Amino acid sequence: MSCYLENTALFKSQIGITPWDTCVNGVSQYKNIFGLSDYMGKSYDGRCSFFQGTPPLPEGLGWFIILGIGVIFALITSLMVWFASSHTREDQQVGRNSEQFTSGGRQIPAGLTAADVVSKWTWAATLLQSSNVAYQQGVSGPFWYAAGATIQVILFATLAIEIKRKCPAIHTVLEVVLVRWGVAAHMVFLFFCILTNLIVTAMLILGGAATVEALTGVNVYAASFLIPIPVCVYTAFGGLKGTYYASFTHTVIIFIALLIFMWKIYAGPSDIGSSDRMYDNLVCDAIKSQNTTGLEFATGNSHGSLLTMWSQGGLIFGIVNIVGNFGTVFVDQSYWQGAIACQPSATWKGYLLGGISWFAIPFSMATSLGLAAHALNLPITPSESAQGLVPPAVAVHLLGQGGAFLIAFQLFLAVTSTANSEQLAVSSLLAYDVYKRYINPQATGKQIIFVSRAGIIFWAIFSGVVAAILKQFDISLGWVYMSMGNFIGSAVVPITFSLTWKDCTALGAISGAVGGLAAAFIGWFSVAASLNNGVINVDTLGGNYPMLTGNLLSLCVSPIICIIVSLMSPQNYDWKDLEEKTGTYLVEDDPHAHLKASGGVDSKEAMDNAYYWVTRGGTALSIVLIILWPLLTLPQNPFSKSYFGWWVAIAFIWGHMAFLATVVYPVVQYFLPPKDMYLDPSESGIAPVKPQEMQQNSPAPAGFVMNPAMGAPGMMMYAPPFQSWNGPVQGFSTVGPFGATNVQGMPTPIFPQA
Repeated sequence: MSCYLENTALFKSQIGITPWDTCVNGVSQYKNIFGLSDYMGKSYDGRCSFFQGTPPLPEGLGWFIILGIGVIFALITSLMVWFASSHTREDQQVGRNSEQFTSGGRQIPAGLTAADVVSKWTWAATLLQSSNVAYQQGVSGPFWYAAGATIQVILFATLAIEIKRKCPAIHTVLEVVLVRWGVAAHMVFLFFCILTNLIVTAMLILGGAATVEALTGVNVYAASFLIPIPVCVYTAFGGLKGTYYASFTHTVIIFIALLIFMWKIYAGPSDIGSSDRMYDNLVCDAIKSQNTTGLEFATGNSHGSLLTMWSQGGLIFGIVNIVGNFGTVFVDQSYWQGAIACQPSATWKGYLLGGISWFAIPFSMATSLGLAAHALNLPITPSESAQGLVPPAVAVHLLGQGGAFLIAFQLFLAVTSTANSEQLAVSSLLAYDVYKRYINPQATGKQIIFVSRAGIIFWAIFSGVVAAILKQFDISLGWVYMSMGNFIGSAVVPITFSLTWKDCTALGAISGAVGGLAAAFIGWFSVAASLNNGVINVDTLGGNYPMLTGNLLSLCVSPIICIIVSLMSPQNYDWKDLEEKTGTYLVEDDPHAHLKASGGVDSKEAMDNAYYWVTRGGTALSIVLIILWPLLTLPQNPFSKSYFGWWVAIAFIWGHMAFLATVVYPVVQYFLPPKDMYLDPSESGIAPVKPQEMQQNSPAPAGFVMNPAMGAPGMMMYAPPFQSWNGPVQGFSTVGPFGATNVQGMPTPIFPQA
C-alpha cells in the first residue's frame, strides 16, 4: 500500500513527528500532512494538542447543558407521567401503586422495549470509548466494541423469556435467588448487583463529566455531582414509566446526531466526503506514523495498518469487551427490570431488536468519528484519546462549536438515559431486597414507593461522590471499562443458572461467584506484577494482558467451581415452586403477572415456543457476530479500497435500519398497534386472578371494577367490553403501546399504562 502524498516534502518532513514529543514552550514541530485547518480557518501547524487546554464552547453553555437541558427533560418527562396518571384509575397511578412504579404494568410493547434497551446500553463509553478504540486499532476497534457488547443483550433475550415462563411476578433478580438458594446467596448476589450498578453509574458520570469539562470548561467535580441530579427528579416522580419516556426521547436524539455525523463525514461537504478519500488518508496516516515512539495505535496490527482485522490489540480488546459486558447485562438489575416490565410476547422481540439495533451506535459512529481522526491527521494526544476526546475533536473540526455542542448534547443524553435506569434499578433492590426483605416484610405499596424514591435520590448523590473519587485517583473511563469484568464477571453464570439449571445449589452459586472473583484478582495482579518488575499500580493493572487475564479467569473459573460443587449434591429444583412463591411477592396485584398455561400470544405455551426459537436463533446470531464475521474478513489483509467501501456501506445501512427499528417502529406501534395489545387478558394468555390470591387491602386488579350493588366488599364484576378509537378494549385492563384506555373509553396517548 502506498500513500498518494509520500513523495511530497511536507509528508517526508512529518514522518516520526508527533505534536506531544516535539512540544517546546507550547509550540511543536507538527504540521498537518493534508494541509488542513480548523473550522475557523486557523492552521493546526505547531500545536501541541488538539484542544490546547482551551474549551471550544463557553462555560455558560456547559452549565446550560447540565442544568438547563437536564431540568427541561425532567419537566417534560414528569409532565408525561402526570398526564398519563390523570387519565388512569387512581389506584393504578404510578405514585399510588408500587407495581406500576417499579414494573410499569408489565405491558411494555416490543418497539418501546427495543428503544429502552438501546438507550440504557448506550453509555458514555459507547460514544467515547468506541471511537477511542477505533483511533487506536483502526477498523477492528468499532467492530469488536459493537459485536463484543451486542451478543450479551441478544442472549439475555433467553432469560427475559424465562422470567415470563417461570416467575412473571418478580420485581428483581434477587427474588429468584432468595427463593431458590436462601438468605446467604441473596446477600452475596446483592453485593454483586449493587457493585454492577456502581461501576456502570461511575463510568457514565466519569466519561460525561470529563467530556463536558473538555468541551466547556465546567469543573469536572461539579459536573460529576450535578449530572445525576435532574435525572433523579423524573425517575423518582415517574418510576419505570419515567425512564421509558426519557429513554425513547433520548434514543431519538442520539440516533439523529449519529446520522448527521455519518453523512457529514462520508457524504460531505467535509474534508473527507467519501469512503475512498477516507481510505487513502488512513493509508497515509498509518505510513507516516509507523515506527514512531510514543504512539499508542496500530502497534499490533498487521503491516501497521489501520485497515485490517489482523489486530492483536483489537482482538484482546474484543475478548475483554465480551467478558466484561456479560456482567453489566446479566448482573444489572435494570435489564431484569426491563424484561419484567415487558408484555410477555414482546420480551424476546424487544431484546433481540434492541441488541441488533444498538450494534449500529458504536460500529457506525466509531467507523465515522474514530477513523476520521486519523484521516484528518488531527493533533490528538494520547492523553486526550484516553479521556475519550476523539469524537469531540472530530466534531469540532467538522462543525465547529455546533459539532462540539452536538457531541456534548448527545453524550449528556446518553449518560442520563442510562443513569435513570441505574437509579431505578438500585432503588428497587433497596426497596424489595433490603427494606421489604429484612426491615419491614409487611411493607405496603406506599412505603415501597417512598423507599424507592429515597433510594433514587441517595444513588444520585452517592454516584457523584464515587465518580469524583475515581477522578481524584486519575482513573480513566477506559480503565474502568476494561476492568469491570474482573469485578462482576464471576456472578454471570451463577445468576444465569438461577433460572436455567435446576440442579445448581446455593453453595455452588456462592462458591462460583466468590471463587471466580478471587481467581480474577489473583491473576490480574500477578500478571501485572510479572510484566512490570513487581510494580503494581493503576498503570500496570491497566495493561492489556493483566486485564485480559483477570477478565477470562472471572468468567471461566466461576462456572467450573459452580458446576463441580453443585453436582456433589444436586438441588433438582421444581420450577413450579419458584412461580408459586414469587407470586406471593406482589404488593398490589397485577393481572399481567399471571400467565395461562395455553391459549394466546402471552401464554406459557407461547413462551415455550419462543424460548425454543430464541435460544437457537440468539446463539446462531452470536456465533455469526463474534466468530464467522471476523473470520471472513481475514483474507482481506489489509482491506482493499472496494472492500472498505463495502464495510462503510454496512455501517451506513445498519445505522439507518436501527433508527427505523427504535425510533420509527415504536411510533408505528402506537398508530397501528398489534392486535394482541387490545385483547381481553384471558384471550391474550393472561391468567385470571382469583380474589383469594390478592393481598389484603390491595386495589382491584386492572380489568375488574368494584360493584357495590353485588353485596359484600371485595366482590368483583368483570367490566363489559366497549369500543374505542383504536379497537375493542376491556375495562382498565387494556394497555396500548403508548398508553391505557380509561373507564370512559378515552385513550391515554402516553407510552405504557400509567
